[in-house]
Amino acid sequence: MNKFKTILLIILFNGIVMSQNYDFEHSLYYNYEMFKEHSLQNRLFKHSDIVKLISNLKKNKIFEVNVAGKSVEGREIYLLSIGSGKKKIFLWSQMHGDEPTATMALFDIFNFFSDTINYQDIKRQILSNTKIYFMPMVNPDGAEVFNRRNALSIDLNRDANRLQTPEAKTLMSVFDSLKADFGFNLHDQNHRYTAGNTFKSAAISFLAPPINYEKQVDLVRLNAIKLIGSLFKMLSRYVPGHIAKYSDDYEPRAFGDTFQKKGTSTILVESGGWQNDPEKQFLRKLNFILLLSAIKQISENSFQNISEGIYESIPFNEEKLFDVVLRNLTMNKNGNKIKVDIGINFEEILTSDKKNLYRKASIEDIGDLSVFYGYTDVDLNGYELAEAKTYKEKSFSLKEIKSLSLTEIYNGGYTNLLAKNKFEDEFFDLPVNVIRNHKKELSTRFVIGAMPNFLIKKDGKVEYVVINGFLQRVSDNQDYIGNGVVIK
Repeated sequence: MNKFKTILLIILFNGIVMSQNYDFEHSLYYNYEMFKEHSLQNRLFKHSDIVKLISNLKKNKIFEVNVAGKSVEGREIYLLSIGSGKKKIFLWSQMHGDEPTATMALFDIFNFFSDTINYQDIKRQILSNTKIYFMPMVNPDGAEVFNRRNALSIDLNRDANRLQTPEAKTLMSVFDSLKADFGFNLHDQNHRYTAGNTFKSAAISFLAPPINYEKQVDLVRLNAIKLIGSLFKMLSRYVPGHIAKYSDDYEPRAFGDTFQKKGTSTILVESGGWQNDPEKQFLRKLNFILLLSAIKQISENSFQNISEGIYESIPFNEEKLFDVVLRNLTMNKNGNKIKVDIGINFEEILTSDKKNLYRKASIEDIGDLSVFYGYTDVDLNGYELAEAKTYKEKSFSLKEIKSLSLTEIYNGGYTNLLAKNKFEDEFFDLPVNVIRNHKKELSTRFVIGAMPNFLIKKDGKVEYVVINGFLQRVSDNQDYIGNGVVIK
């Protein structure tokens, strides 16, 4: 009987049967999959994908759904609301079309409120004390082509004053009509930021935007500062050392700074980088938890007890991360052997059909990189750089390349193959480079800006290859990763 009671207590704690006496955020962390919107898994989802989901929400009587405006190309910008309380909360996402993490999290939150079984007491409390407004995907035209800017090539977050774009006009019009108590400005940031001078990526960065160049703190901004302090404490249980503060320079053209100045306590949330999370699904989960936690705290006013000193203690973003750092490699130059580190970064490029992203690498720095870190960070002391080669004995069809042993290719010192037929894409989905134009050579120079394609040897034997920035340990048992490029 005691064993049965223990099992029941575990079930109760994990949220299958809900009680008032549990840690809300901890429970959300472990029950997140119950609410995740599984139709949004890839960062390249389009406006049409969320329209389908919003159409379903219209059938749910707890949501009010309206079209707030339209984009340059005529796509609807939606405003959804829920709740009946006096405190107003406004959340908007994807002002930049290539920053979709929080948009995914908002649809998880819609699923949370749509659920009729779990967390009912908390939901009743939230919805009776607050009215929550959501504007997902402010920039649907940018999302369509995975571009930061809108169809006019204007950065919407620099159009808060002139209001020349229909998207900015819509956002400002909704803001002015709501006069919300709290606002959440939801973005993605460079994944190469660290939390201060550390090796830890800035998974989430916060900011209570300033209201002037002097960075004055009035009561409106103070509320944002206190709430961020509380969220920092909560998130530090799950990603300790991975939370930072965004630059607090005043930007009068930005919406966050403008809304703060106009009287809405505004919080910037930036989703950064996390190891082995290319689609930002873990960071999406953190957004889900922190936003629901913030909404709950606003509904009960519990954040007011937090010291503003916590916000001040959060480290600023620092750009200390490379995608790849190869350390202590020996470079043989004109008979002189020198030791160097090589920093490599990837650029994400959208395919012509706008359905996939591929990575194209470049050498960002060479020399002493001891004050920097890498998502892939490998000490190669005792190994030597060597030039890679193109295999020129024959040309290969696509089918033939896919049947080749990459280990044999690498062991021969080759990273590039000649193509027999046309490759329409700009990349190849195996870690080998393909040359369409046989008169072209792929540069193997070790210089800043060059594509990183080279060999790494020890005692004359190829131990590693670097192909388009992807480091491969050469072995018969190795699963090779990454993509090559197509040289036209």
